[in-house]
Amino acid sequence: MTYQVALAFEDGITRFIKVGPRETVADASYKARINIPLDCRDGACGTCKAFCESGKFDGGDYIEEALTDDEAEKGFCLPCQMVPESDLVLQIPTTSDVAKTTATTYSSTLTEIRRLSETTYAFSLEIENRDELSFLPGQYVNIEVPGSGGQTRSYSFSSGPEVSTLSFLIRITDGGLMSTYMRDVAAVGDQINFTGPMGSFFLRDPKRTSLLLAGGTGLAPLLAILEKLSGMDTPHPTHLIYGVNTDTDLVELDVLEDYKSRIDGFTFDTVVGDPNSAAEKKGYVTNHFEPHHLAEGDVDIYLCGPPPMVEGVRRHLEGEGIKPQNFYFEKFALAVVPDAAAAPEAPAPAAPAEEAAEAPAALPTYEIGEEHATFQAQFDARMALELAVVELTMGKLTPEQLTEFKVLAELAGKTLSGEKFVDAAEFTVTNDAFHQFLFRCVGNEHLLQAYNRLEVPATMAKVLRQEHWIDGAVDADHLAIVAAFENQDLAAARTAIMAHNEHAKATMAAASRASK
Repeated sequence: MTYQVALAFEDGITRFIKVGPRETVADASYKARINIPLDCRDGACGTCKAFCESGKFDGGDYIEEALTDDEAEKGFCLPCQMVPESDLVLQIPTTSDVAKTTATTYSSTLTEIRRLSETTYAFSLEIENRDELSFLPGQYVNIEVPGSGGQTRSYSFSSGPEVSTLSFLIRITDGGLMSTYMRDVAAVGDQINFTGPMGSFFLRDPKRTSLLLAGGTGLAPLLAILEKLSGMDTPHPTHLIYGVNTDTDLVELDVLEDYKSRIDGFTFDTVVGDPNSAAEKKGYVTNHFEPHHLAEGDVDIYLCGPPPMVEGVRRHLEGEGIKPQNFYFEKFALAVVPDAAAAPEAPAPAAPAEEAAEAPAALPTYEIGEEHATFQAQFDARMALELAVVELTMGKLTPEQLTEFKVLAELAGKTLSGEKFVDAAEFTVTNDAFHQFLFRCVGNEHLLQAYNRLEVPATMAKVLRQEHWIDGAVDADHLAIVAAFENQDLAAARTAIMAHNEHAKATMAAASRASK
């Protein structure tokens, strides 16, 4: 029997190969001209070692030096020896470029455009060579925007891998490249090219309770996952919590109701952030976790939403002492791009910031004195990086990016009331999204990594508590930085950033003293 094997590379590219009876994965890969790591070919060196995300296989013959029993127990394997006994998903420890392969580009026809709400559209594409396109539920493609000179935006499939028509969701935002095309220009019959599939956010073999969390159009990849589950026989329950900002942002509820009838054990809740909503459940998705959703940690969590939502869920789990068996998440950067379902716009990287990881480790623990010294250095280092980034971004932000920057500042401000916290934990999340904004806009991955390595949000989460004082100027500082960018005033931006650093350190110092 022939099986399909997905080779997921470190750069997010996924290639699919067919492996025949008694054929090894390595042999099939090389027949397909995909040069995965390989040396001895007889299970002696371990050069080809990969990780099997899902599926069954015969591991073949190899020596302990190439693959230990402990590694094999955890799911590691040797493609030069393994023979599939089902479809497989393998994580290959190299990039697609090193393997001398690339993602495939497809030509498609736009067959449907649906306005689901004031803010959300759905669109469908069809390709003639549909049998040649394989993807995992949850993955995305880069879609070329017609008339843009080759610019692309990244969208996750909302349709399942076996469905012939390819479907996607898009949040419509004024000024967005794909938004403008879909709302004002697109017509059924348009030719659209896309490249993929890509991404490490996808459904694994259901082995336990699953909790799916969607933020806005982050619902799209979870719909693809639900479509896959609808064709599977799994005894494990699946619950979806779908969070949006306003009532009008809720879409595809009829589709979700249909999945309730098609998937045994599937349930879902909708949560609206607007306090004036008519919805039964309001606030954040974390406000509506029930004990059975988390199954005391024996749960796989799949989350797709903006960075503040991802970080908010992580910190909620940490605060509750919940360590899920697996936590897979995809972030789409609302702070960078008007198209909310898309990946960051140029000059930011084209692909969504994606991760698939086990539950986050606990925050580092410090003694109070060490903590104080740490945050002083961390905040000064953050300021130095921000002063450098402001030089690179001043006068270069689009009107849409300026709007997003201001929205992030206002979101952080809503968690404060003068010198008091309305929600200290949420302030840490929204504040981080605000400070990350310019690093994402500049498009320099090294600067973004340098900011993330400072782990300022982790330190803030460790120190700040609801009852602590916050310097009342912090909120005004955020707005002053945004105003400086709106006025293209470099000197004002530098002054506001330096003042903000002092106010932030004063807040942290007071919180540290209060914790003694």
